Amino acid sequence: MDRLAPSGFQTLMQALKYCVLLHDARTYDILWANRAACELLGWTVDELRPLKAPDMSKNSLQYSRALGHRWLGHAVEHGISATEWCYRSKSGEEILTEAIAIRVALPARTVVMVQFRDIAEEKAVRRDLFRTESRLRAFLSGLAEGIVVLDDTDRVVFASESAARLLGGDLHGADFTGYCRDGTVPDREGRYRFAAPGDEPRWYAATCQYIEIESDLHGRMLLFYDITDRVRAEEEHRRDTQRLDHLARNNAMGDMAMAIAHEVSQPLAAAYNFVEGRLGRGDESVAWGLDNAVRQIERARTILASLRGYVGRLEQSEQRADLNAIVRDCAYFIELRAQEHAVPVEYGLTAEPLPVRCENVLIGQVVMNLAFNAVDEMAARPEAERRVRITTRRGADGSAVLAVEDWGNGPPAEDRLFDGVFTSKENGSGIGLALSHRIITRHGGRMDVHANEPRGAVFRFTLPADGRPGVGEVP
Repeated sequence: MDRLAPSGFQTLMQALKYCVLLHDARTYDILWANRAACELLGWTVDELRPLKAPDMSKNSLQYSRALGHRWLGHAVEHGISATEWCYRSKSGEEILTEAIAIRVALPARTVVMVQFRDIAEEKAVRRDLFRTESRLRAFLSGLAEGIVVLDDTDRVVFASESAARLLGGDLHGADFTGYCRDGTVPDREGRYRFAAPGDEPRWYAATCQYIEIESDLHGRMLLFYDITDRVRAEEEHRRDTQRLDHLARNNAMGDMAMAIAHEVSQPLAAAYNFVEGRLGRGDESVAWGLDNAVRQIERARTILASLRGYVGRLEQSEQRADLNAIVRDCAYFIELRAQEHAVPVEYGLTAEPLPVRCENVLIGQVVMNLAFNAVDEMAARPEAERRVRITTRRGADGSAVLAVEDWGNGPPAEDRLFDGVFTSKENGSGIGLALSHRIITRHGGRMDVHANEPRGAVFRFTLPADGRPGVGEVP
């Protein structure tokens, strides 16, 4: 060994904490080992010299003698070669090492100096870190919550897989303000609407806090999760509450209507008798006025009687009627409202009867309610544009269809038009359309609204045709 290095060389090598083995570059025999190598492997230098690869390597194909020689030969040929090598100590303990073989040309011979260190603990730590990282990545990807970290300019510097899944696309580096549909980026806990540009926004519950992980990651961290279904359920609950409130109001109105019908019917009857007894006693204008008064009083009596039966849910008194005849009966009252607002009313009724089975007074009230609404809508338009048209027709299935057209502002953007909530009138209750819809559906029909062309709205109801013979008809 004295021939391999100066006298101080051994002292220097013995002081190393790194393990060193010297192999002959031609035979790969062990020539020498420093103290660190002997202590780690448990052999003395003299014990190491005659050992071969199977004697001091793990019994595995990847640590075979042929592979060991190939590794050392690569160092001889190229000057250096690194690998992971599992040595077996004298006691049989297997030691995983990081080994570097370096060709060294000494004056007497060329050797391969192998430097190695125990990396078993390091590998175990690395495996634990990898396992932890994999688990964290799996947890983050499976989270229902999204996580983003924003810098001072609201740019995304980190986004979890769940955040990308919730908001879509690659969030990293994106300006998060483009995803916030309610203005500024959240800076406190609350509910917010997020969506990628062009997508439909959804509701999220979000929390915000500042984080700083060494110098690698710092900024505002947003944690958010989708609560759209909850918000919609709450909105539906609010609508249900409103409906219940309106139903309660309708019930109260029903009780009031019953009392009004009872109380008003008696003075109406007295007024009717009084006026009827004086018809024909004056000039023609008085007679005309009294005749119209009688018609109005009689109409009011009929409506009150029908209202009492309807609100009280008495047995239905349906009869066979002609929808066209009901419209003609209502025309007088419609014209009175239309003349008041200087609104022309046109009629387009079918030449043949449209038989339906209904309570004709209630259906008449629906016709007048739709017509009155159209007249009131047109009253706000310039006089030259005012126009209302009432038409009837037979449906493809034989049903009777009535439509009231106006040329006003068009149908309202309201999906609860017939539930008693909607009204466009300053002092309206919103009950007229709801009651009309209820009357039509109670008769087995349907009511809808759609846009008129080129402007305005068309309210329409359909009643089933009645093919049964009426009173006095031969079957």
